[in-house]
Amino acid sequence: MTWIEGRFEEGVITTTLEQGMNWARQASIWPMTFGLACCAIEMMAAGASRYDLDRFGAGAFRATPRQADLMIVAGTVTYKMASRVRRLYEQMPDPKYVIAMGACTVGGGPYFKWGYHVVKGVDLVVPVDVYVPGCPPRPEALLEGLMRIQDKIKAKRLARGVADELPVPHHNGYAAMPELVEV
Repeated sequence: MTWIEGRFEEGVITTTLEQGMNWARQASIWPMTFGLACCAIEMMAAGASRYDLDRFGAGAFRATPRQADLMIVAGTVTYKMASRVRRLYEQMPDPKYVIAMGACTVGGGPYFKWGYHVVKGVDLVVPVDVYVPGCPPRPEALLEGLMRIQDKIKAKRLARGVADELPVPHHNGYAAMPELVEV
């Protein structure tokens, strides 16, 4: 018998504030409606009735980044679109998470070698939490990625961290580092 048994009435749950907040966050993920190419069709299928993202607490796709806390980048990210993806990411409130869905998003896909206009991975633009490979990945793979995001949220600590500024890729294939501002 442990020291806590018999000290509380039946039906009383004890937890920490951190665990309670993480439970609420992982059970109410709001993804942003954001699809760039063919992987977006699989993302829509995952939200439909057959696979049903609602049972994971992520069924309310939001049309604005200010109401979303999960960005699912589904499709080919071009250099022209990279700044817009970054802007949408920056408009999302903290804490925010990113799923890179599909081969083109993860590493350039079939356009990697000869495509001069394709970003060689969305992780050059925004920090990615979970990678979902495939061309296009099945809806079950996206559900698995969503469960990995929930695991990450469950393990999150409430301590404040320093936000890192990421580089934005340019047409030459190299990423320009942001300028350092001394305070």
